[in-house]
Amino acid sequence: MSKPIIGFIGVGLMGSAMVGRLQDRGYDVAAVLGNVNRTGVEAAVARGSREASSARDVAASCDIVMLCLGTSDQVESRMRGDDGVIAGLKPGAVVIDFGTSLPASTKTLGAEVAAAGGVMLDAPLGRTPSHAVDGLLNIMCSGDRATFDRVEPVLNDLGENVFHLGELGTGHTIKLLNNFFAMTTANAMAEAFAMADKAGVSRQGLYDVMSAGPLHSGMMDFIRAYAVEGNPENLIFSIKNASKDVGYYWAMAESLGVQSLMANCARQAMAQAVEDGRGDDLVPQMYDFYTARFKD
Repeated sequence: MSKPIIGFIGVGLMGSAMVGRLQDRGYDVAAVLGNVNRTGVEAAVARGSREASSARDVAASCDIVMLCLGTSDQVESRMRGDDGVIAGLKPGAVVIDFGTSLPASTKTLGAEVAAAGGVMLDAPLGRTPSHAVDGLLNIMCSGDRATFDRVEPVLNDLGENVFHLGELGTGHTIKLLNNFFAMTTANAMAEAFAMADKAGVSRQGLYDVMSAGPLHSGMMDFIRAYAVEGNPENLIFSIKNASKDVGYYWAMAESLGVQSLMANCARQAMAQAVEDGRGDDLVPQMYDFYTARFKD
């Protein structure tokens, strides 16, 4: 069976790694559309892709349109309008949103895609661009099961762990739950290291004790790598993106008629870090944010 023709919108760090992986696996990534940074576009074009003039242009030539964008607003702007994906969709085409979006937005877009004769899946990602290079992502897909079965071979070339989680929007819901837990843990660990400094105890000693028990986790290790060794790049995830995700979790909770108690601390801390000019720092560098606050 011939492989589907793919279009890719959003070739930043993660998107560019995914496009490279698809090209490595022999897919025709016929068209790409980037944003500010040209690096990912130029790398894809050098290997045979075409730079599209619009999201509609991407959709018009492809069986699967993949988006890897930062916010729901960005997804909506690329999907809608005269130059959007929906306007250019081929009959039966599949749209896959790999970003972290608001579930309500995803469901609304899914209905619009269906009305245009296509199918939308949400498939937010776990792990990092370095995992994407080797096809080792975690992919949390949801939407029409028959469509998932049809595109699963492609997803399996991108991910080590590929899940089908239920109806459209479920993947984004679970991703927000996942990132709420991850960022709450990251902030708690960053503050714990900063508080150890304030109390005059060893960060390494604190880690040794905590990691010997049930508190030990990969997230703890990511924060330790920076707080103890000065390496923030074990978790390449910016504070501004983490802040956005926790904000989306907060908004999702409100849409369900409840208010999260646990998310508020991480939400406020990272929003303040962004306001302080730390948005482009990586999440492990929240240790610096807490350290600075304790010195004030």
